[in-house]
Amino acid sequence: MYLRVACLFSGGKDSTYSLYLAKRWGLTVKCLLTLIPHSDESYLFHFPNIWTTELQSQALQIPIITKQINSISINDECEKLDELIDQANKEYKIDGIVHGGIASNYQKNKFNKICEKYNLKLISPLWQIDQYDYMNELLRNNFVIQIISVSSMGLDSNLLGITLNHSTLQELIKLSMKYKFNISFEGGEAETIVLDCPIFRKRLEILDSRIHWDGQRGIVKISEIILVDK
Repeated sequence: MYLRVACLFSGGKDSTYSLYLAKRWGLTVKCLLTLIPHSDESYLFHFPNIWTTELQSQALQIPIITKQINSISINDECEKLDELIDQANKEYKIDGIVHGGIASNYQKNKFNKICEKYNLKLISPLWQIDQYDYMNELLRNNFVIQIISVSSMGLDSNLLGITLNHSTLQELIKLSMKYKFNISFEGGEAETIVLDCPIFRKRLEILDSRIHWDGQRGIVKISEIILVDK
Protein backbone atom coordinates (compact mmCIF):
# COMPACT_ATOMS: atom_id res chain seq x y z
CA MET A 1 0.00 0.00 0.00
CA TYR A 2 1.26 3.44 -0.91
CA LEU A 3 1.89 5.44 2.25
CA ARG A 4 2.80 9.07 2.72
CA VAL A 5 4.29 9.51 6.16
CA ALA A 6 5.70 12.03 8.59
CA CYS A 7 8.57 10.99 10.87
CA LEU A 8 8.86 11.93 14.52
CA PHE A 9 12.44 13.12 14.48
CA SER A 10 14.92 13.96 17.24
CA GLY A 11 18.13 13.68 15.23
CA GLY A 12 19.26 10.74 17.35
CA LYS A 13 20.01 7.23 16.16
CA ASP A 14 16.54 5.71 16.69
CA SER A 15 14.46 8.29 14.86
CA THR A 16 17.04 8.56 12.06
CA TYR A 17 17.31 4.80 11.58
CA SER A 18 13.52 4.47 11.59
CA LEU A 19 13.41 7.10 8.87
CA TYR A 20 16.11 5.20 6.96
CA LEU A 21 14.09 1.97 7.16
CA ALA A 22 10.86 3.73 6.18
CA LYS A 23 12.52 4.98 3.00
CA ARG A 24 13.99 1.52 2.29
CA TRP A 25 10.49 0.08 2.63
CA GLY A 26 9.29 2.44 -0.08
CA LEU A 27 7.35 4.86 2.11
CA THR A 28 7.24 8.48 0.97
CA VAL A 29 8.52 10.68 3.78
CA LYS A 30 6.81 14.04 3.39
CA CYS A 31 8.16 15.79 6.47
CA LEU A 32 9.95 15.51 9.79
CA LEU A 33 8.18 16.35 13.06
CA THR A 34 10.25 17.73 15.92
CA LEU A 35 9.07 18.82 19.35
CA ILE A 36 11.40 21.01 21.40
CA PRO A 37 10.95 20.07 25.08
CA HIS A 38 10.96 22.60 27.87
CA SER A 39 13.82 20.77 29.60
CA ASP A 40 15.67 17.46 29.79
CA GLU A 41 12.97 16.21 32.17
CA SER A 42 10.69 15.40 29.23
CA TYR A 43 9.10 11.94 29.45
CA LEU A 44 8.52 11.64 25.71
CA PHE A 45 11.02 13.69 23.75
CA HIS A 46 14.75 14.09 23.18
CA PHE A 47 16.18 17.36 24.56
CA PRO A 48 20.00 17.69 24.10
CA ASN A 49 20.93 19.85 21.07
CA ILE A 50 17.47 19.39 19.56
CA TRP A 51 17.98 22.58 17.53
CA THR A 52 20.43 20.72 15.27
CA THR A 53 17.49 18.87 13.65
CA GLU A 54 17.11 21.91 11.38
CA LEU A 55 20.50 21.12 9.84
CA GLN A 56 19.73 17.41 9.65
CA SER A 57 16.54 18.31 7.80
CA GLN A 58 18.68 20.13 5.25
CA ALA A 59 21.08 17.17 5.04
CA LEU A 60 18.11 14.88 4.38
CA GLN A 61 16.41 17.37 2.05
CA ILE A 62 13.13 16.73 3.87
CA PRO A 63 11.10 19.64 5.29
CA ILE A 64 10.71 19.87 9.06
CA ILE A 65 7.90 21.14 11.26
CA THR A 66 8.81 22.09 14.84
CA LYS A 67 6.90 23.17 17.91
CA GLN A 68 8.12 24.42 21.28
CA ILE A 69 6.76 22.88 24.49
CA ASN A 70 6.49 25.43 27.29
CA SER A 71 6.38 23.16 30.34
CA ILE A 72 7.32 19.67 31.53
CA SER A 73 3.66 18.65 31.85
CA ILE A 74 2.89 15.41 30.02
CA ASN A 75 -0.46 16.92 29.03
CA ASP A 76 1.30 19.88 27.40
CA GLU A 77 3.68 17.54 25.57
CA CYS A 78 0.80 15.48 24.21
CA GLU A 79 -1.13 18.61 23.25
CA LYS A 80 1.81 19.95 21.23
CA LEU A 81 2.31 16.57 19.59
CA ASP A 82 -1.36 16.58 18.64
CA GLU A 83 -0.97 20.05 17.09
CA LEU A 84 2.16 18.95 15.22
CA ILE A 85 0.49 15.86 13.74
CA ASP A 86 -2.62 17.84 12.87
CA GLN A 87 -0.50 20.41 11.00
CA ALA A 88 1.42 17.71 9.12
CA ASN A 89 -1.81 15.99 8.18
CA LYS A 90 -3.33 19.21 6.83
CA GLU A 91 -0.21 20.29 4.93
CA TYR A 92 0.94 16.95 3.51
CA LYS A 93 -2.14 14.66 3.56
CA ILE A 94 -0.20 11.91 5.30
CA ASP A 95 -1.32 8.33 5.94
CA GLY A 96 0.91 7.53 8.90
CA ILE A 97 3.50 8.52 11.46
CA VAL A 98 6.90 6.84 11.80
CA HIS A 99 8.28 6.64 15.33
CA GLY A 100 11.58 5.28 16.62
CA GLY A 101 10.47 3.54 19.79
CA ILE A 102 11.97 0.17 20.67
CA ALA A 103 10.31 -1.00 23.88
CA SER A 104 8.49 1.85 25.63
CA ASN A 105 4.80 0.95 25.75
CA TYR A 106 4.12 4.21 27.58
CA GLN A 107 5.49 6.28 24.72
CA LYS A 108 3.96 4.14 22.00
CA ASN A 109 0.51 4.23 23.59
CA LYS A 110 0.60 8.03 23.81
CA PHE A 111 1.57 8.32 20.14
CA ASN A 112 -0.92 5.70 19.00
CA LYS A 113 -3.81 7.44 20.74
CA ILE A 114 -3.13 10.67 18.83
CA CYS A 115 -2.69 8.80 15.54
CA GLU A 116 -6.06 7.09 16.04
CA LYS A 117 -7.66 10.50 16.49
CA TYR A 118 -6.54 11.47 12.97
CA ASN A 119 -7.05 8.00 11.46
CA LEU A 120 -3.31 7.63 10.89
CA LYS A 121 -1.20 4.48 11.08
CA LEU A 122 1.60 4.43 13.66
CA ILE A 123 4.64 2.76 12.08
CA SER A 124 7.38 1.60 14.47
CA PRO A 125 10.23 0.01 12.46
CA LEU A 126 12.35 -0.73 15.53
CA TRP A 127 9.64 -2.09 17.81
CA GLN A 128 10.91 -5.05 19.88
CA ILE A 129 14.10 -5.29 17.83
CA ASP A 130 17.01 -7.18 19.40
CA GLN A 131 18.97 -4.28 20.84
CA TYR A 132 22.42 -5.84 20.44
CA ASP A 133 21.80 -6.69 16.79
CA TYR A 134 20.39 -3.22 16.25
CA MET A 135 23.45 -1.42 17.59
CA ASN A 136 25.69 -3.47 15.30
CA GLU A 137 23.32 -2.87 12.41
CA LEU A 138 23.75 0.88 12.82
CA LEU A 139 27.49 0.52 12.33
CA ARG A 140 27.13 -1.93 9.44
CA ASN A 141 24.97 0.66 7.67
CA ASN A 142 27.56 3.41 8.12
CA PHE A 143 25.73 5.55 10.65
CA VAL A 144 28.08 8.08 12.27
CA ILE A 145 26.72 8.50 15.79
CA GLN A 146 28.03 10.61 18.64
CA ILE A 147 26.98 10.28 22.29
CA ILE A 148 25.84 13.71 23.51
CA SER A 149 24.43 12.94 26.95
CA VAL A 150 24.73 10.27 29.64
CA SER A 151 22.58 9.81 32.74
CA SER A 152 22.99 6.24 33.94
CA MET A 153 25.21 4.43 36.42
CA GLY A 154 28.11 2.98 34.46
CA LEU A 155 28.18 5.78 31.90
CA ASP A 156 30.62 8.55 32.79
CA SER A 157 32.05 11.73 31.32
CA ASN A 158 34.63 9.80 29.28
CA LEU A 159 31.83 8.69 26.97
CA LEU A 160 30.58 12.20 26.21
CA GLY A 161 31.42 13.20 22.68
CA ILE A 162 32.69 9.79 21.55
CA THR A 163 31.73 8.43 18.15
CA LEU A 164 30.38 4.90 18.15
CA ASN A 165 32.54 2.29 16.45
CA HIS A 166 32.99 -1.44 16.93
CA SER A 167 35.49 -0.93 19.75
CA THR A 168 33.42 1.59 21.71
CA LEU A 169 30.29 -0.51 21.19
CA GLN A 170 31.98 -3.57 22.70
CA GLU A 171 32.93 -1.48 25.73
CA LEU A 172 29.35 -0.23 26.06
CA ILE A 173 28.05 -3.80 25.85
CA LYS A 174 30.32 -4.80 28.74
CA LEU A 175 29.11 -1.83 30.79
CA SER A 176 25.46 -2.58 30.00
CA MET A 177 25.87 -6.14 31.22
CA LYS A 178 27.57 -4.99 34.41
CA TYR A 179 25.25 -2.08 35.25
CA LYS A 180 22.05 -3.48 33.66
CA PHE A 181 21.15 -0.54 31.41
CA ASN A 182 19.65 -0.86 27.93
CA ILE A 183 22.43 -1.04 25.36
CA SER A 184 20.23 0.92 22.91
CA PHE A 185 19.65 3.62 25.59
CA GLU A 186 15.91 3.08 25.26
CA GLY A 187 15.44 4.11 28.87
CA GLY A 188 17.11 7.48 28.35
CA GLU A 189 20.46 6.28 29.71
CA ALA A 190 22.17 8.27 26.96
CA GLU A 191 21.27 10.42 23.97
CA THR A 192 22.90 10.57 20.55
CA ILE A 193 23.19 12.69 17.44
CA VAL A 194 23.57 11.29 13.92
CA LEU A 195 26.25 13.20 12.01
CA ASP A 196 26.08 11.15 8.84
CA CYS A 197 24.26 8.18 7.34
CA PRO A 198 23.42 6.82 3.85
CA ILE A 199 20.35 9.05 3.40
CA PHE A 200 22.13 12.31 4.30
CA ARG A 201 23.06 14.33 1.21
CA LYS A 202 25.60 16.20 3.36
CA ARG A 203 27.22 15.32 6.66
CA LEU A 204 27.27 17.35 9.85
CA GLU A 205 30.52 18.56 11.39
CA ILE A 206 30.70 19.89 14.95
CA LEU A 207 33.05 22.87 15.13
CA ASP A 208 32.59 23.85 18.76
CA SER A 209 31.09 22.18 21.81
CA ARG A 210 31.48 22.03 25.59
CA ILE A 211 31.09 19.13 27.99
CA HIS A 212 29.04 19.80 31.12
CA TRP A 213 29.34 17.13 33.85
CA ASP A 214 27.76 17.28 37.31
CA GLY A 215 29.35 14.15 38.72
CA GLN A 216 26.48 11.83 37.79
CA ARG A 217 25.25 12.92 34.41
CA GLY A 218 26.44 15.15 31.62
CA ILE A 219 25.81 16.64 28.22
CA VAL A 220 27.76 17.81 25.20
CA LYS A 221 26.42 21.27 24.42
CA ILE A 222 26.99 21.99 20.74
CA SER A 223 27.49 25.67 19.98
CA GLU A 224 28.62 25.49 16.35
CA ILE A 225 27.81 22.84 13.74
CA ILE A 226 27.84 22.99 9.94
CA LEU A 227 26.94 20.97 6.87
CA VAL A 228 29.84 19.62 4.81
CA ASP A 229 29.84 18.05 1.36
CA LYS A 230 30.30 14.28 1.33
